[in-house]
Amino acid sequence: MLAPFALARTMPGRNFLFVPGPTNVPDRILRAMHRAQEDHRSSTFPELTKGILSDLTKVFGTTKGQAFVLPSSGTAMWETAIVNSLSPGDKVLAVRNGQFSHLFIDAAQRLGMQVEIIEAEWGAAVEPAAIQAKLAEDTAGTIKAVLVVHNETTTGVTSDIGAVRAAMNAANHHALLLVDGVSSVGSLDFRLDEWGVDFAIAGSQKGFMMPAGLGIICLGPKGLAAIATATCPRAFFDLRDHVTHNANGYFPYTPSLAHLYGLREALDMLLAEGMANVAARHKRLGEGVRRAVKAWNLSVCTKDLTCQSDTVTAIVVPPSADAEVVRDIAFRKYNLALGAGLGPLRGKVFRIGHLGDLNELMLLGALAGTEMTLVDAGIPITLGSGVAAAQAWYRESAK
Repeated sequence: MLAPFALARTMPGRNFLFVPGPTNVPDRILRAMHRAQEDHRSSTFPELTKGILSDLTKVFGTTKGQAFVLPSSGTAMWETAIVNSLSPGDKVLAVRNGQFSHLFIDAAQRLGMQVEIIEAEWGAAVEPAAIQAKLAEDTAGTIKAVLVVHNETTTGVTSDIGAVRAAMNAANHHALLLVDGVSSVGSLDFRLDEWGVDFAIAGSQKGFMMPAGLGIICLGPKGLAAIATATCPRAFFDLRDHVTHNANGYFPYTPSLAHLYGLREALDMLLAEGMANVAARHKRLGEGVRRAVKAWNLSVCTKDLTCQSDTVTAIVVPPSADAEVVRDIAFRKYNLALGAGLGPLRGKVFRIGHLGDLNELMLLGALAGTEMTLVDAGIPITLGSGVAAAQAWYRESAK
């Protein structure tokens, strides 16, 4: 029997990639990345670098902050944010409401931080009032940072980061705000300045529509000041070196030129569409998926439907079904890749990613494949019901 990836290569047509990252890479980005190598110390190289770093701040929603790019991943940016903002043994406050917030917490603990955890139900959004209460109790100011995930990809939940900052301000607390924006930046509305975010992290393989390989982080003014006082050991991830080299248009390492040219093209695409339009497109496409799920009489993992993510939908299968069987049928029979349930949700949910370079017809194809898969898996839905619901919404909401 062929292994799954070998099977996908033998099937005609294109693989339907609808996991919540990596996302589909547009042909124009692939073409931009297909370049010969060049001297990254040349006198003209800063023309590329400075433009990229400047335009990244527009995607993060800041005129006061500074963006950095490292050849790594979103996961590495957790470490980058932590070691450049804190000192060994510092106390931080974090909300755990999904697998990625859990891993953010794990990174902080491994790096020597004392983490006070606010436990939330998986499927719930971050509760600003709970953060405010904890910070209000900390009259000595021992909590140095608050760690939250903007868009919890595990459960398909988007939290209100502006409300988190408002809660911190209401508690009159001076902790830094570290935000995981891996599955939101470049797809959802993100306002670093307005929300008072001090460290925001992203990766190249989601809203930026690229292959994995770049970690992207943006710091506000307080974040930039913090890197001078943090005393965590750091080497490659030391942003002080990046500040110095980036000012001249270079990097303190040998960069991946292919990724930089791909990022340049991705930024051109995002900014040409306009970030408000990008967010509106994702909201509209996501609503079509939600209407399809409702037509199937299935439920989503999100507890508060007003907090449903516009980049990923986590769909709960009936107790008698196994979501991993659904995913396996989709991949092997229809060449459709759906996202797995993670952690305690494994086998209970599957996820449809709807972010990046995407339009209505691409998503309708994924919904049609999902419907066939659900029926094949013995889950009682009516073929065509979800597709029809999404079609009606896309026609109704089209401009």
